[in-house]
Amino acid sequence: MIMVLKMLTAASCFVKAMLQPSPLCHSWEILFGRETSPRSFSFKHGIPPSAKYGGRHTVTMIPGDGIGPELMLHVKTVFRHACVPVDFEEVIVNSTSGEEDVHNAIMAVRRNCVALKGNIETDHNLPPSHKSRNNMFRTTLDLYANVIHFKSLPGVETRHKDVDILVVRENTEGEYSNLEHESVKGVIESLKIITKARSLRIAEYAFQLAQEMGRKRVTVVHKANIMQLGDGLFLQCCREVASRYPQLTFEGMIVDNTTMQLVSQPQQFDVMVMPNLYGNIVNNICTGLVGGAGLVPGANYGHTYAVFETASRQSGKNLANKNMANPTAMLLASCILLDYLKLHSYATSIRNAVLASMENKDVHTPDIGGQGTTSDIIQNITNHISTVN
Repeated sequence: MIMVLKMLTAASCFVKAMLQPSPLCHSWEILFGRETSPRSFSFKHGIPPSAKYGGRHTVTMIPGDGIGPELMLHVKTVFRHACVPVDFEEVIVNSTSGEEDVHNAIMAVRRNCVALKGNIETDHNLPPSHKSRNNMFRTTLDLYANVIHFKSLPGVETRHKDVDILVVRENTEGEYSNLEHESVKGVIESLKIITKARSLRIAEYAFQLAQEMGRKRVTVVHKANIMQLGDGLFLQCCREVASRYPQLTFEGMIVDNTTMQLVSQPQQFDVMVMPNLYGNIVNNICTGLVGGAGLVPGANYGHTYAVFETASRQSGKNLANKNMANPTAMLLASCILLDYLKLHSYATSIRNAVLASMENKDVHTPDIGGQGTTSDIIQNITNHISTVN
């Protein structure tokens, strides 16, 4: 009976998705020229929340677990130093929080329409009734597009050079649909949900993004040779959308081959679009290619809300309170947030300071081969902002 109710709930969600307006109703906005900065673009759906009295914005801040709380303190420090007109409504949600705390945080995001979020750790040892808090945010707020720009950073030594990949991940269904049950003792059935409505939606997002960014090729990652119905539908939807973008080269690539190609010749990829689980895997591979979890920002967009976080959804628990965490990814995520709010001058000021700190190897943290501390980087960034101002 419980399983039937879950299925009915899921079906209801899919009907709602089919009735939602097409992403074509919304515009893409490129906030700066592509040549100015590897993190200088921001994409949006709908209209960002307007500033309140005095020209200030309110942003929900969710520190999360591990290094999240300390990184949020550093974001606040940099924002104060740059005189950014943003107030944070901080909501504590972590791995031990109950569902009521999560729902309160979700209400805060709905109230402010935008959030900066740390990762919330999911303990697989907890009972099956415990749902991933990160997944609850994405599905409840319908943050269907996870968009990450992976680009080689100056001053960071990596095996591969000239990496420049845009990864678009469907964020709300697939293997992460939270529909699992034990049919008989020792036999688990986990449902992978792929719908035409949401596949067309994310495909349109990816191809429109590629066109607006002046990209040439879109690679659809799938496993349709084995999952012929589920991944086959996703691939078919992407082909349908690709037919409306003849100026873009379309290619499909099986996910296992994709991972090999990424670690051997990542320069061949331009824009990539894929279902939920493959996106999680590919994002982590690409994060490693350009220097690690401390460097890459990420964004989650829906029709109404936007949540910004680091690309790699790791809590960094082993680095917490050691003054060793690299704040670059979270600070760059906050810059994309500022661009989203049309606070472009503040975003540019902070972004330029962060990228300048990447050029200074004296303040590099251990994750990228240095001996600097988190405090060293923050001090370097605030000094740079002061000098420019």
